[in-house]
Amino acid sequence: MEKKGIRILTGRIFSRIDRTDQGYRATLSDDSVVDTDLVMFAIGRDPNTGGLGLDSAGVELGARGAVIVDSFSRSTVDSISAVGDVTDRVALTPVAIQEGAAFAETVFNGSVTPVAPRLTPSAVRSQPEIGTVGLTEKQALERYEKIRIGRTTFRALKNTLSGRDETTLMKFVIEADTDRILGIHLLGPGSAEMIQLAAIPLRMGARKADFDATMAVHPTAAEELVTMRETRIVTR
Repeated sequence: MEKKGIRILTGRIFSRIDRTDQGYRATLSDDSVVDTDLVMFAIGRDPNTGGLGLDSAGVELGARGAVIVDSFSRSTVDSISAVGDVTDRVALTPVAIQEGAAFAETVFNGSVTPVAPRLTPSAVRSQPEIGTVGLTEKQALERYEKIRIGRTTFRALKNTLSGRDETTLMKFVIEADTDRILGIHLLGPGSAEMIQLAAIPLRMGARKADFDATMAVHPTAAEELVTMRETRIVTR
């Protein structure tokens, strides 16, 4: 991104934004100033529960106004359930759909189905694209004494032929004692498509050896997921 002329500033937020004749002047938390024609300030969102009378019904809400529910989407009132963004679990459309389906299976079909958003894959439509599923390295070390990290970069064939040096970054987080994959993280073109399929074996408890034994499709970026051999041990 920097080679494309994009200036990246991290670890700071806006403290002031002023309109100028040319656009906007943004003052950051370290007192530095950025002059630009447009500012996008992504501050997140809160569950839209105001005015529903949930407090009168006795439904317990979280600090940000989310309906507190259990793994079956039941609130603190037995007759009231909630799914989707209003619960502030994972604010993604597919998650809300699956939560609704699990609720219907449990209540109307008699098939007890809990909601399990732990291995929810996600993607960021940035340039380069990001795809991620499972635990990060930091999260894994909070749960396990010892993990293995696999990391590689890949230069796509189209970039080789065109002379561009843009690469894809791929990272595995693995439980050292069992070889079970805890997380996969991708940065580069096609990451969203790849992470959707990578989420399936993770949910099934796949080991790194299962990926190693899978035949590669050459030449693709995805083949790096099954040809990555070198890993390093990381401990708390």
